[in-house]
Amino acid sequence: MDIKVLSINGSETGKTVNLPSEIFGVTPNDHAIYLDVKQYLANQRQGTHKTKVKAEVNYSTRKIKKQKGTGGARAGSIKSGVFVGGGRIHGPQPRDYSFKLNKKLKRVARVSALSYKASNQNIIVLDALNFDKPNTKEFTALLNNLKLSDQRVLFVTPQMNKNVYLSGRNLPKAHTLPAAEINTYHILKAKTLILVDGSIDVIKETLN
Repeated sequence: MDIKVLSINGSETGKTVNLPSEIFGVTPNDHAIYLDVKQYLANQRQGTHKTKVKAEVNYSTRKIKKQKGTGGARAGSIKSGVFVGGGRIHGPQPRDYSFKLNKKLKRVARVSALSYKASNQNIIVLDALNFDKPNTKEFTALLNNLKLSDQRVLFVTPQMNKNVYLSGRNLPKAHTLPAAEINTYHILKAKTLILVDGSIDVIKETLN
């Protein structure tokens, strides 16, 4: 699949670039996408949630009423979860939510996500993208030139570009990633995928 290359002004450069069919033209596997996104979100969880159980609540340990003759159920401790202020019954405890996926499945998921973007014509290729210093105003002007200011976009650069990253960091609908770190979640979260020239080769190398 050939796609036109645009400049940062939004105009055509007259050049085209080929999107490899083995990455941008496969039949998507929705279940692989689901698993990869699920793993990504699970790995973001800190798992530091914690509630106190009966043994950890700071209350008296005396028996609060006699065993028999009250007409009610037995109650030996005010720490019990059935009383207000008692310990939480089966409450959340610190845990690790991460889980493993094999490399082949993760590759299938990312190739599927990229193929969805290509089939929906939601991929733009830029001939270059660089700033002399962090400049959010120039980054916003770039989005306006591409007529993407109201869309959620993902910029993929050949390698980590600090000035580009810092320029778009404050924009809620723009996200920047180096091509080697591209992932299914961010591909699908963005409406439009913007590939800076050179990033396609890195993606191809990373996924092969």
